[in-house]
Amino acid sequence: MRKPLFTGVCTALVTPFLGESINDPMLNVLLRRQAEAGVEAVVLAGTTGESATLSTAEKAALFAKGKEFAGNDLKIIAGTGSNNTQHAIELSLIAEQTGADGLLVVSPYYNKATPDGLVAHYRALAEAVSLPVILYNVPGRTGVDIPVSVYAKLAEIPNIIGVKEASSDIEKFLRIRTQCPDDFFLWCGNDSMTVPALSLGAKGVISVLSNLLPQQMCMMAYSALEGDFETAAALQRKLLPWTDFLFKEVNPIPIKAAMAEAGYDCGIGRLPLTPLSQENQALLRKLLS
Repeated sequence: MRKPLFTGVCTALVTPFLGESINDPMLNVLLRRQAEAGVEAVVLAGTTGESATLSTAEKAALFAKGKEFAGNDLKIIAGTGSNNTQHAIELSLIAEQTGADGLLVVSPYYNKATPDGLVAHYRALAEAVSLPVILYNVPGRTGVDIPVSVYAKLAEIPNIIGVKEASSDIEKFLRIRTQCPDDFFLWCGNDSMTVPALSLGAKGVISVLSNLLPQQMCMMAYSALEGDFETAAALQRKLLPWTDFLFKEVNPIPIKAAMAEAGYDCGIGRLPLTPLSQENQALLRKLLS
């Protein structure tokens, strides 16, 4: 029987930059803050962490520093997905060597894959490492919506333990829970759908908003996991202006701007990402006031 890598909240952490380099002291500050708020795990070099513009060497350093700073207080989940299977395996082996606790592996993008290709891709990666693997379905980014039938096949592989589902399809959450084994775990990939997903059996959320509001996200998630859906739903409604704001522009532009306004300057995103527009900067200040 497999066990979930985390329950409750896992933060898809922003990658803090200082000029052109990763800001290690700020990374430590961010990780300490997450642990103190009750967050169980963080994803490093995921979508929010700007994986697309981090070099392999930078990812290796980020995984190593993250594990060093987090110690035993947070699980480190390394984002190691690629549309090149061999490169995804290379990144996953690096993550394993740096002490990561698990892997988050986005489906191949741009060149896409057939259902059989997805199974072969993930099987090759899972067989190359011993770490637990979380699949990552985000069709708005990849152009592919992984079918539930593929999850059911991949669930037969012992170290593929579940999926971060960011498709916004609530019916799909239900189908995953009915068509996949109980020990193939489901995590919500959209902050705005956290409570509905948890009501259908998700173990938690991999969150963007928890970069800024970790305590509130933990309160919402744990209320739902404990069966207090009245409290959880009230918190979900209260956070709606924030979950709307985070996608006024492409992630992670808004969350990085929000972190800076809150006193955690993580730099701006690397090109082709640009600073938050003046219009949305004004909205941000209004939300924070």
